[in-house]
Amino acid sequence: MTKEQELFIQRFLSELEEDNVAIFAGAGLSSSAGYVNWRELLRPLANELSLDIDEEQDLVGVAQFYLNENGRNRISQQLMDEIATAKQPTENHEILSRLPIKTYWTTNYDKLIEKSLESVGKIVDVKYTNNHLATTKRKRDSIVYKMHGDIDHPDIAVLTKDDYEKYPLKMKPYITALSGDLVSKTFLFVGFSFTDPNLDYIMSRVKAYFEEHQRQHYCIFKQCSKTDFENSQLYENAKIKQALLIKDLSRFQIKTILVENYSDITEILRRVERAYRRRTIFLSGSAHEFTPFNQVDVESFLCRLGKVLIERNCKISSGIGLGIGNAFITGAIQGVYAHHNGYINDYLIMRPFPQHIEDKQLRDETWRKYRYEVIGSAGIAIFFMGNKFEDGDIVLADGVRKEFDIARELGLALIPVGSSGHMAKELWIEVMANVSQYYDESNTSLIEAINDLGADVEKPEQLISKIVNVIDLMSKE
Repeated sequence: MTKEQELFIQRFLSELEEDNVAIFAGAGLSSSAGYVNWRELLRPLANELSLDIDEEQDLVGVAQFYLNENGRNRISQQLMDEIATAKQPTENHEILSRLPIKTYWTTNYDKLIEKSLESVGKIVDVKYTNNHLATTKRKRDSIVYKMHGDIDHPDIAVLTKDDYEKYPLKMKPYITALSGDLVSKTFLFVGFSFTDPNLDYIMSRVKAYFEEHQRQHYCIFKQCSKTDFENSQLYENAKIKQALLIKDLSRFQIKTILVENYSDITEILRRVERAYRRRTIFLSGSAHEFTPFNQVDVESFLCRLGKVLIERNCKISSGIGLGIGNAFITGAIQGVYAHHNGYINDYLIMRPFPQHIEDKQLRDETWRKYRYEVIGSAGIAIFFMGNKFEDGDIVLADGVRKEFDIARELGLALIPVGSSGHMAKELWIEVMANVSQYYDESNTSLIEAINDLGADVEKPEQLISKIVNVIDLMSKE
């Protein structure tokens, strides 16, 4: 990662935390899923006009030429032939859909954005006509503005020069809506080439209204590479043009993040998601027996740990395990009231396990789903103690083991507190015996810190600084 990319990730995370992010998706986001780009879409039509599409720069003009000669129906049919076939969302789509982003704008006609959002259980409100703006889908999680139309209605899609020229009049509500979002939200432009005349018009209006007080936005470009061009002359020309475009975008407060390969975009988004999720910490544990400590000290430690994590601006997720969860949550609530204006729902995910399900098979299946939901909201999992009273004996808590396996499956960073004994001790032994399967071996500081969690301590309070140190190291990965 370059310094510029790292800085972008940190700033973008801050905007995510404040619920200020919007995405603007261009054709590049869909082309990686297998859809053709604009040039390939128009190639058959250009051939009918005896035009070499590879030599044409004004692609909207080519679409208009075809309309002039043959009418709209063939253009709509070409759009259907190329876009209507079902494709699967890319990893980039999937990552964006899992992030807390409510606003999406796109010039694409396909359904990849809404499909990826729906796949993670979000209710999506899709808008591509003026009438759509006047209605609201109940309990929506995200809004997708398809400013150039949808493949289900190719006859009204924005394709030709006529369509673009009429857009400011026919679709003025969309211009107003996008202008408002550009003022109030931080946009990330992905797969967008900035050749769209509608967006240029809107950005110019925002600039005229706000001058130097425009909001900071971001876009990601693949840096020009010699291997992408037939000769050095074409490469040099593209390199100069890209530099000029980057400079021009700065007029609109759009900062460009350059990457060497398209795969780097995915890696940046992965880093964003990982860092965002690791601000939410899941605590797994239960205790009927509190050895090697006493109950009062353990409860005091857990209360203090919950409060410290909230003070450090972390979020907490917990199933409120027996003897463990209540003290942890109590400390967290105290932290919220003391440092975050009492907005508990913004910092705590509390999900007590449903107890009164008599059928064991149904109870086990319900708890399994429950665990996936609670653990899936976090990025770091702490495992503490883990014992229960069963048939007259104190035994290791199999529920903590199940939560460990789920957390590992979901890609959480794992923190077994070995010195707390019981199931956590068992998990710590397993982890340290197979370090490379759980952590990056090159991160020696993290591995040493995890190893230190197995050392005996006199008081559980001494574990707080150790756990916080591990969390800090994991958050920097």
